[in-house]
Amino acid sequence: MAAEVDLRIEGMTCASCAARIERKLNKVPGVRASVNYATEKAHVELPADVTIDDAIAVVEATGYKAFPPAPVVPEDQGQVRPAGPDDALRQRLVISTVLTVPVVLLAMVPALQFDYWQWASLTLAAPVAVWGALPFHRAAWANARHGAATMDTLVSLGIVAAFAWSLYALFLGGAGEPGMTMTFALNPRHAGTTPEPYLEVAAAVTCFLLLGRYLEARAKSRSGEALRQLAELGAKDASVLRDGVERRVLVADLVVGDRFVVRPGEKIATDGIVVEGASAVDASLVTGEPVPVEVGVGDAVVGATVNVGGRLVVEATGVGADTQLARIARLVEQAQSGKAPVQRLADRVSAVFVPVVLGLALLTLVGWLVAGGSVQEAFTAAVAVLIIACPCALGLATPTALLVGTGRGAQLGILIKGPEVLESTRRVDTIVLDKTGTVTTGRMSLVDVVPADGADRDELLRLAGAVEDASEHPVGRAIAVGARARGGDLPPVEGFASVRGRGVSGVVDGRAVAAGRSSWLAAEWSVPLDAALTAAREQHEAAGRTVVSVALDGRAAGIVVVSDTVKPDAAAAVAALRALGLEPTLLTGDNPRAARTVAAEVGIDEVIAEVLPEEKVSAVRDLQRRGRVVAMVGDGVNDAAALAQADLGLAMGTGTDVAIEAADITVVRGDLLAVADAVRLSRRTLRIIKGNLFWAFAYNVAAIPLAMAGLLSPLVAGAAMAFSSVFVVSNSLRLRRFRPLGAGR
Repeated sequence: MAAEVDLRIEGMTCASCAARIERKLNKVPGVRASVNYATEKAHVELPADVTIDDAIAVVEATGYKAFPPAPVVPEDQGQVRPAGPDDALRQRLVISTVLTVPVVLLAMVPALQFDYWQWASLTLAAPVAVWGALPFHRAAWANARHGAATMDTLVSLGIVAAFAWSLYALFLGGAGEPGMTMTFALNPRHAGTTPEPYLEVAAAVTCFLLLGRYLEARAKSRSGEALRQLAELGAKDASVLRDGVERRVLVADLVVGDRFVVRPGEKIATDGIVVEGASAVDASLVTGEPVPVEVGVGDAVVGATVNVGGRLVVEATGVGADTQLARIARLVEQAQSGKAPVQRLADRVSAVFVPVVLGLALLTLVGWLVAGGSVQEAFTAAVAVLIIACPCALGLATPTALLVGTGRGAQLGILIKGPEVLESTRRVDTIVLDKTGTVTTGRMSLVDVVPADGADRDELLRLAGAVEDASEHPVGRAIAVGARARGGDLPPVEGFASVRGRGVSGVVDGRAVAAGRSSWLAAEWSVPLDAALTAAREQHEAAGRTVVSVALDGRAAGIVVVSDTVKPDAAAAVAALRALGLEPTLLTGDNPRAARTVAAEVGIDEVIAEVLPEEKVSAVRDLQRRGRVVAMVGDGVNDAAALAQADLGLAMGTGTDVAIEAADITVVRGDLLAVADAVRLSRRTLRIIKGNLFWAFAYNVAAIPLAMAGLLSPLVAGAAMAFSSVFVVSNSLRLRRFRPLGAGR
């Protein structure tokens, strides 16, 4: 049986490293691997005859280290963060910069060039070229021992070449004589009779590259904060009721079935069902929804949300890895570890890029010499080619944008399952919206009260609400809730009786009340509706609403209308989807007239009605046969197959686990506007990726010919190469500022 594992990889310094590890792993029979440079992880699918240790051995044989993944653990308050790679890089960068500044000043300003200044420059530059650039030299040597060349090979060769040339010029070329002077220019210096040292190039390029590597590491750390923040959301302990005694225990010690107390202001320890109390719960940390949700007995609550109202007693239904928060973290990590199709092109280019550049550098050196150029001119151009061509920006273009985009989505309650989903959002032109639970609330609500001539509307609703309050039927509950909301407490009912599928009856305040189907009232109570009430009933039923007829003391008193109401943000969401170029289609099992009423209310033109659950797949397939690229939004078990059939499946997080598993994107909150946000965020992430790739490709394509032509000095090449990586990462970090459409509500 195949298994999947995510390995942490240490020692990667560029996209070429990731491509080489991936290539080696995929050569093992039955193994499928994807290595992500930005997350420093390898997602590996192993056949039954290959173990995790075997996969680790392959990585180590390639020259890198691999470990099973460590869980994301939140830091305790006040805990001292251990020194990491960022700190070592910063120390190396600071020391190298302090030594390099005087070297560059001496080379740039002839007035500062005292006798034997060049030997002082050598004294300062040598530690930078050797110790400061040691990470590049070490990685290049490790790769060379395994017969490979990576970005570090180019960097190390460039620095070593510049430093070695300087040693030749000083010791053998006459540049070490007293009184020797030189000037600085952005364009390459052309050689005179005495070769000039390139100490400032070796030192400054090292500093530029260290700065780029440090800023890159910092940015990668920031872009991966989403998972750490998710881990920190959860509560640390809980007040558990055991044997009638309240005890404080760690959340890790909770088991399914435990009952725990949540006081106002406390976080809910884990997923569960409210068994006692009523309150409002702030779920914004998990769903992104700013408005607290009212909960009572029987309602489900999610771990890490905050109780902002009264005392609750919750029975745990999911602990540890089975909680919604853990599931969100897994989905985010899976998405960040994958690769978008556009990234695979960059990986293929990176895998062959370094050998090609080495060939171009050699060709440049030979070409200049054959063309009659001096050794110094040929050498300068070759070093510039080595340094300018490092494919750092190319390797970072996709994974950093993906890392930031999926992390930002998780903060807003939008879970993108994989990077290939980004391509789907760009191509989609039709979005199919399931009606119940997606466009509508999925819950019955009171929408109208029509009294008979001479009857009082408020009294009719109060009495009907009182008798329905004793019923457990969803329609009855909707009427009781509506009556209570409009008129306060309801009077008690005496002699309550319920006829299944027909209606209820009882005595309220001394008056005989019957509420139910009009046919039941006419047949059993001899109370037919008059013409006006019949017309009103038929009008509401034609619109797909449920009508309850009410009789008081043996006479028809009116009708009460309930319906599955449209979500408040549905019309705005449909407008937003249209603005994104998506044509909305309403899909429902309701009759056409009822479906068109809802569609007209939210601004949808195309309706597919009277569709059985098993026919939803066919409806999506029919649209696809007509040339549409279809996105499907649903929330129920009967939507799962259609979500899987669609080119892009979006599940409402308020729906079933089956629907969520079948979808490509999950919107944690039941807010339809968040569906538009999911498409917007996915498309913006894809645009950032493509912009990054264009910059990386255009930069190399434009710069390498300039370097080969001798128009680019190694010093400028080093600065440009380092800051191209910083630009790509900074461009990706703009996704952290993505704002949802409902942010201003």
